[in-house]
Amino acid sequence: MLEKAFAGTKNYWGWLLALAAVIFVGFLFYLRQFHEGLTVTGMSRDVTWGLYIAQFTFLVGVAASAVMVVLPYYLHNWKVFGKITILGEFLAIGAVVMCMTFIFVDMGQPLRILNVFRYPSPHSMMFWDTVALGGYLVLNVVISQVTLNAERKDVAPPRWIRPVIILSIPWAISIHTVTAFLYAGLASRPYWMTAILAPRFLASAFSAGPALLILFCLLLRKVSRFDAGREPIQKLALIVTYAMAINVFFVLMELFTAMYSSIPEHVSHFRYLFLGLDGKTRLVPWMWTSAVLAIGALTLLIVPRTRRNHLTLGIACAGLFFSIWIEKGLGMVVTGFVPNPLGAVTEYWPTLPETMIALGVYAIGALIVTLLYRIALSVRGEVST
Repeated sequence: MLEKAFAGTKNYWGWLLALAAVIFVGFLFYLRQFHEGLTVTGMSRDVTWGLYIAQFTFLVGVAASAVMVVLPYYLHNWKVFGKITILGEFLAIGAVVMCMTFIFVDMGQPLRILNVFRYPSPHSMMFWDTVALGGYLVLNVVISQVTLNAERKDVAPPRWIRPVIILSIPWAISIHTVTAFLYAGLASRPYWMTAILAPRFLASAFSAGPALLILFCLLLRKVSRFDAGREPIQKLALIVTYAMAINVFFVLMELFTAMYSSIPEHVSHFRYLFLGLDGKTRLVPWMWTSAVLAIGALTLLIVPRTRRNHLTLGIACAGLFFSIWIEKGLGMVVTGFVPNPLGAVTEYWPTLPETMIALGVYAIGALIVTLLYRIALSVRGEVST
């Protein structure tokens, strides 16, 4: 089936070449980073995780969100998701690859990643995170390949794949839970040290990921003959609505707990996010933008009329996606370091090399998803013919 990924129109090949160009530019900047070290980034002694880890955290959620179409379709036999389940699994594959690549580029000496496997430690959350991500990637590759091949041959998938699919459901939840534990287990970072960090991560994942899948379905209907159908898109929109409402509720709970308790170590992080500290306000406009987008998107999703209209649904999903991208990315990761445990405020902002490397990683993910979607749509075209 791989040959189907390399057959397409001029626009398709133009898109692939554009992605290849972005990847190449990002690789050139990475060679500079590899030669000079992480000094080319905006990170410092106080802020040791920046844009790379922020994108890793966000994309783990996008990968985990595939469970929102896999679970109803395979576990509850909800056939309405039949057309988009494979799209969710392929999106998860691209997202996991990007997660791993962001970890790779964040390492000053990338080969040291091998130490996680050479000297495995059950007490290390990083070890469990690599196991969870690697296993989830393998599960999605196997499931998508077997089910798509069965669809191509117009036969039922083999029986042995069902237990694998069922295993992938709790595994999807585990990858983001373990990621949350990476942060929540750091005692000197009060902004992350909260029992609802994992539920917050899952709620944001189950809203941002399906929202992106809806946008892909709407886009594919414009650029190809594929139509996911109105019902599955609307059902997915309902899932996004509920998940986003829960996510906003969790954020408000965190905000109330910090402000009402008036514990300085907790209040200072939220004050830095929304008001600034010691005259440092770099993230303030971004966080207010995230808040406005979240409220606007949730309003459009809650109102049935705007949720059922594909134009306003697309606007809501795009706004929701970028809202969580800001809040869960730079907002969540960077603010854990600002202020530091001694109260010093050291701001962080990505440099040009960081930004270009990040864009290169996103281009790798977009290329993978594009090729996989091309294969899926070609197989669907053969079956319908």
